[in-house]
This record gives sequence, structure tokens and C-alpha cells, in this order.
Amino acid sequence: MSDREIMDAKNNARTRMMTFRDPIVERVCTNFVTRSDFGYKKYGQTLHSERTSKVKNLADYLLDVQEELMDAVLYIQTAREELEEQQENRMNIIGQNGNDGIHYDQKET
Repeated sequence: MSDREIMDAKNNARTRMMTFRDPIVERVCTNFVTRSDFGYKKYGQTLHSERTSKVKNLADYLLDVQEELMDAVLYIQTAREELEEQQENRMNIIGQNGNDGIHYDQKET
């Protein structure tokens, strides 16, 4: 038995077969399950058991959400700066090849 099967047996986990028409939705669902498994291994309980056993209250959950969203904003800013740097490097390479890159900013009609 795999670690997941053992964990599922101990916790009365349910299995559900799903059909996906969109591979992106399928990957998101897989990521949710993977994230849930990670959380269970790290904290030893599910979100449901955490809530029903009153380990956390509403204020705690709202603080978690706020902190996660703050992290998300930082990741977005970092990604934007990385993208900007890549674009700048690309334009520098174009310039080094003797091309002024002006036509890259023009839209085709």
C-alpha cells in the first residue's frame, strides 16, 4: 500500500472518479489534492477536522487568508519584475544584432 492509501484508510477518505474535459481544470484539481495531502502530512489533520475540533476559529482563518494573499501579491510583483527583465534582455540582444527593435512594438494591420 502506498502512503496515500494508508493515510486514506486511516481517515475514512472518500474516492471519487471524475471526468475532465479541460486538462487545466484537471491539473488544478490534482494540485488541490496534492496540497491537501501536504497539509495533512505537515499538520496531521484535514481542514475539516481542524475546523470541527475548533483548532482554529474564524479570525484565525481570515488571518491565514490575508497572509496568503499578501504573499501572492509579492509573488505577482516578483514575476512582473522577472518578465520585465526578460523583455529588457531580449531587446538588448536584438539591439546587439544591429536591429533597433522598433518593429516589435508595432501591431500588424
